[in-house]
Amino acid sequence: MSSVALDLLQKMYELTYTIRVFEQKAIEQYRLGNIRGYLHPYLGEEAVAVGAITALNEDDYVISTHRGHGHAIAKGHDTKLMMAELFGKETGYCRGRGGSMHVANLNQFNLGANGIVGAGIPIATGAAMGIKQKSTKQVAVSFFSDGATNNGVFHESLNMAAIYQLPVIYVLENNHYAVSTPVQSCALLDNLSDRATAYCMPGYTVDGNDAVVVYEAMQGPLERARHGEGPSLIECKTYRQGGHHVNDPGLYMPKDVLAYWKSRDPVDLMKKRLLEKGLAEDSIRAINQRIENLIDTSVQFALDSPEPSVEEFLTEVEE
Repeated sequence: MSSVALDLLQKMYELTYTIRVFEQKAIEQYRLGNIRGYLHPYLGEEAVAVGAITALNEDDYVISTHRGHGHAIAKGHDTKLMMAELFGKETGYCRGRGGSMHVANLNQFNLGANGIVGAGIPIATGAAMGIKQKSTKQVAVSFFSDGATNNGVFHESLNMAAIYQLPVIYVLENNHYAVSTPVQSCALLDNLSDRATAYCMPGYTVDGNDAVVVYEAMQGPLERARHGEGPSLIECKTYRQGGHHVNDPGLYMPKDVLAYWKSRDPVDLMKKRLLEKGLAEDSIRAINQRIENLIDTSVQFALDSPEPSVEEFLTEVEE
């Protein structure tokens, strides 16, 4: 049984389930034509965002990815404003300009999602340099995928962070695919965290489907970063519960492998922890219903919100 207190476990379960229902409703609205562009669901990976971000202080920075709704929700973002942003509405966090892949909210220390694979890594490194210059106890956390570790900017950033002992934690969400390319086809390592060795920083590989495991894995790196001892790399092994985006059927994903990972669903694992701590099934059902109502309200808020002004938009793209 986990040593994490019941109230914290409940918070983590609520965040995990909120992300799950938010993504399910976003997929539904996408298929109804209310969300345009691309939509990259976080289904199956919720435990990484929840575990990592729950371990942070409110003023710690996060830098997200194209699959970033979960990070924003775990950071405490309002699901109504989140959904409105996905709808491209004026009431969204970025007034509809960012959409699904570019949600940002500086007031909650979210430096933004990024549609370019790996592009958030140097942003986090730069934020950590700023923290060091200001001599605060903040930490910057960069989320990125297994595919991003083959980009040059990953290696450049880790090298710089190590040299200057920057307060940054690199959270590698290894969902086993760079779009449709399996990780074993583009890296000859069993654990991608081994790449940390080249930069003389700690590297850890943990179960990315268990939010409590991720939360506990963050503690040492956070203490290290806050005490000026430099960066860490945490690889969280997880698995998408579908294709790269909504229009990708994911036929390249072996059915038996997908079934295995679904048997270790992040929501189910968190629910099991709550039951082991003595929380009743009725209480969990009540939590679920409250969250489902919240997301339904968020969808309605987005539907009722106004479109951005075309005239104002045109002034933003003047030559």
